Amino acid sequence: MNEKILIIIPAYNEEASILKTCKEIYEYNSKYKTNYDILVINDCSTDSTLKICKGNDIPVISLVHNLGIGGAVQTGYKYAYEYNYDIAIQYDGDGQHDVSYVNNIIEPIIKGKADFVIGSRFVGNISKFKTTGARRAGIKVISFFIKLVSGIKVYDTTSGFRACNKEIINYFANNYPLEYPEPITTVELAKKNYRIEEVAVNMRERTGGKSSIHTWKNIYYMLNVCLSIIIAGIRRY
Repeated sequence: MNEKILIIIPAYNEEASILKTCKEIYEYNSKYKTNYDILVINDCSTDSTLKICKGNDIPVISLVHNLGIGGAVQTGYKYAYEYNYDIAIQYDGDGQHDVSYVNNIIEPIIKGKADFVIGSRFVGNISKFKTTGARRAGIKVISFFIKLVSGIKVYDTTSGFRACNKEIINYFANNYPLEYPEPITTVELAKKNYRIEEVAVNMRERTGGKSSIHTWKNIYYMLNVCLSIIIAGIRRY
């Protein structure tokens, strides 16, 4: 494998899990002779996330203001573009993602079958952890609106385990939504006729931190994300 690959890990108050997450990737690299680079984007954490990264020589960019998930991830894409990576992978810092499935989501890109790949809990029967019933219902609603405006069916619409090729790295480095980035970028890429594939991966329950989608905000979140999907769908590209 000659491709230059970067794993982007946005992190906000992930002191309970960030070291384990990164060590798991390093150990996988050592065992399987892979060469996945890591970059943690510390989104102005108020806990020990930055201290843990620096103390363990984990590459980290520390933002001076909290930009949220969209701004943090875009910072990673800007880095990937600047340093000429072939593939960039979004990867959660909370322990949910399994590094052994990175190969599954980059394989369609390496083989030239896809430009953008989403790691999914709901494709196949690999992942035992499916999230809560209320969250699954919300994901189905988002999936309906994505298909309505873009014509493609995506099952795991909020998955943060995603990979893209160099062309999309360039696009994301310059164009990335600050709010609802996973469903909105999927719509944008579909409207631009990029090849999108969804592959089965295993996901686990988070080992620390908090979800960026809070329970008390769920109705507000759903209304806004669906409206944002419609707007993205009718925007001219």
